Amino acid sequence: MSGTQITMLVAMVLYLFGMMGIGIKLSEKTSSVGDFYLAGRKLGPFVTAMSAEASDMSSWLLMGIPGLAYLAGCAEAGWTIIGLGVGTYINWLIVAKKLRRYTEKSNSITLPEFFSNRYGDKRNVLTLIAAIWIVVFFVPYTASGFAACGKLFNSLFGVDYHAAMIISAIVIMFYTAMGGFLAASTTDFIQSIVMSFALVLILVFGTIKAGGMGAVMENAKALPGYLTLTAYHDPATGGSAPYTVLTIFSTLAWGLGYFGMPHILLRFMAIEDDNKLKLSRRVASVWVVISMCAALLIGIVGLQMSKIGAVATLEGSESETIIVKISDLLAQNGILAALFAGIVLSGILAATMSTADSQLLAASSSVSNDILTKFFGVRIKENRQLLVSRLSLVLIAIIAVFLAWNQNSSVFRIVSFAWAGFGASFGPVVLLALFWKRSNRYGAMAGMLCGGIMIFIWKFAVRPMGGLLDIYELLPAFVIALVVNVIVSLLTAKPEKELTDLFDEVTAMK
Repeated sequence: MSGTQITMLVAMVLYLFGMMGIGIKLSEKTSSVGDFYLAGRKLGPFVTAMSAEASDMSSWLLMGIPGLAYLAGCAEAGWTIIGLGVGTYINWLIVAKKLRRYTEKSNSITLPEFFSNRYGDKRNVLTLIAAIWIVVFFVPYTASGFAACGKLFNSLFGVDYHAAMIISAIVIMFYTAMGGFLAASTTDFIQSIVMSFALVLILVFGTIKAGGMGAVMENAKALPGYLTLTAYHDPATGGSAPYTVLTIFSTLAWGLGYFGMPHILLRFMAIEDDNKLKLSRRVASVWVVISMCAALLIGIVGLQMSKIGAVATLEGSESETIIVKISDLLAQNGILAALFAGIVLSGILAATMSTADSQLLAASSSVSNDILTKFFGVRIKENRQLLVSRLSLVLIAIIAVFLAWNQNSSVFRIVSFAWAGFGASFGPVVLLALFWKRSNRYGAMAGMLCGGIMIFIWKFAVRPMGGLLDIYELLPAFVIALVVNVIVSLLTAKPEKELTDLFDEVTAMK
């Protein structure tokens, strides 16, 4: 291992130890299950905003978007950015405040618990269904995060994939188990700053090495379909192909996923004052749009760097490593540059970890709080509830490690599928629970089951048929789940008066 690689590795290891130190420090403020899963509803507006978006972006921000732009231009990456940007803003605008108030009024500390409390489901069937979907979709999602960390260290330093993956998993598991939701949110806030630094540094350095933004744009303009949103560049033929209206709507559908993301919705529930959500919304929306646009530009810059021979030409999934390649080039300019390159690579690590810790926490809460305590009624002494919560988190992490054992597993395919799963199973239920008084528990149950099941049916049975049916499974599953929820609610009994009274009370709050 060269001196440059050692410097980068040291920077990344120090970053990992820093995250563990935060977990140890914040464990002092985690004394109850409410603290562990919701930080006692004491998050400040900036931590709420940035931790929500850091846990949202995953390594998709620093690898997926640049890779898409590098290969095919602006169309797919651009429409994805528009869908995610609009989805982020609307979620903060219409869902955040009402969910924060409703969960406090109904004394709910997890999303599945809120569903049962909102609909007066005393048997907690809704809690069970929601908790099962969280485990089904989040455990593999968490495993994909562990795998991404392992692949990063393996590709950069030749470290054994399994050893790197396990160590990364232990670090994430440790600081999350020690400090709970507060540690996850605080580290996510720091990780969002590291991600921002990585994007800015790589964009500036890459642009200089590419010969300036003028040269970058000149190269992009020369490629058919590269800079338009109505076509995409085909690197195999050197030509372009149309980006159809159906494909545009399918790509925009990513934005629907926000209404059902437990790890993002939990941030809304945890802010100290719902009146500060306006500030959080502005911070979150601006950061998301700027960071995604910077990631897209890095892909375009990277392509020009390949053209002039500054970095190797990347094909297929290799395009997702363009930031890694530019970082490696940066590191060749001395020890200080290598240190900065290590920080950039820590940004990729941060993007992955900030999502994995939140998913790990949500999955463990579903096992310990929602399934064991709420549905099965297992009585756990108050002084042992925190221990059981931490043990559940460790168990979930161990399962995720086994699922991540295959080094050749596709990280982004899992992310896309899990995103669709949550968007379709939870999104319609959240929206109707907050904005439609007539919705009831039967509609919520039917919609939640239908949404999750339709993701599997559309993904593996319908979409392969091609043609008009070849669209992202989130869009049809979301619409079908929403319609089923409404129809079943109308065909069954109206909700009890105490539930509609609570709905009116929350709605009337200013």
